[in-house]
Amino acid sequence: MKKLFAITALSFVLASQALSADAEYLVQIKDHKFSPEQIEIPANKNFKLVIENLDKTLEEFESDDLHKEKLVNAGKKVTIPVSALKAGEYKFYGDFHQKTAQGKIIVK
Repeated sequence: MKKLFAITALSFVLASQALSADAEYLVQIKDHKFSPEQIEIPANKNFKLVIENLDKTLEEFESDDLHKEKLVNAGKKVTIPVSALKAGEYKFYGDFHQKTAQGKIIVK
């Protein structure tokens, strides 16, 4: 009976962790542009942005709307945790290539 209880309790803990895990959204930088340029995210849920720089030059992910900025070295990835957002649009850009590296997050 103790083993059954332990297995049940462990299953509950693992299921709870899986449900509370933050979703991750991959945004790649290539040719000084973001891909995808637009992502949709559910409102009121924490998430992580994974920014992968496929270019051979340094870029800085920046968002005034999200109050985030992060350097992304050439050929590297960074993860940016973002707290739950209200519905709306949140713009981001590449600070070193602002004319071409533009994107937005649409929260629904």
